Amino acid sequence: MNKNKITLRFGVVTLLILLAAITRLLPHPPNFAPIGGMALFGAAYYTRKWWAYLIPIVAMWISDLILNNVVYAQYFDKFVWFYSGSLFTYGSFALIVLMASFSLRKVRVPQLLFSALGASIIFFVVSNFGVWFSSGMYPKDSGGLIACYTAGIPFFKNTVMGDLVYSAAMFGIFEASLSIFPSLRTRKESFAYARKFLER
Repeated sequence: MNKNKITLRFGVVTLLILLAAITRLLPHPPNFAPIGGMALFGAAYYTRKWWAYLIPIVAMWISDLILNNVVYAQYFDKFVWFYSGSLFTYGSFALIVLMASFSLRKVRVPQLLFSALGASIIFFVVSNFGVWFSSGMYPKDSGGLIACYTAGIPFFKNTVMGDLVYSAAMFGIFEASLSIFPSLRTRKESFAYARKFLER
């Protein structure tokens, strides 16, 4: 890809991730969030994989700053840079990107469904462990850990739904854009589109 194509693709992918992060500021059911979708999308479409780790996590962190210090400011007595357990949330994000780097080498519906469910499981396991480890809400023993995971089960459905909906929206929009605007495609994607055209 030439520099202009890389810059255009980077801009479009980043814009979609930023828009997804902004939706965290809108009213939504608990755990119905774009976190998994952002991680999967970045891993699938950034041409340089470190962008998939850095940019979505920064977008999440900025939205966390707004949520904690503007939307939920009444619950804190000082400016919050990182909330309790946030590093576990960001860690789960990085693990989702790592998983998707392998599972979404080819973007197909079955692989995307598998990856979205995998993202939900990773987030559930890591983030609830973070709550148990860092919040002080549960005893630091196996019983407390089990209680923490049990308390998180009712929210898991919304996590899965959020990952599926946001993944479908982000991937659907970008795949449609690839069909309409060839300048967004990598060389590999251009060959794939040409092959589809010839097979018709």
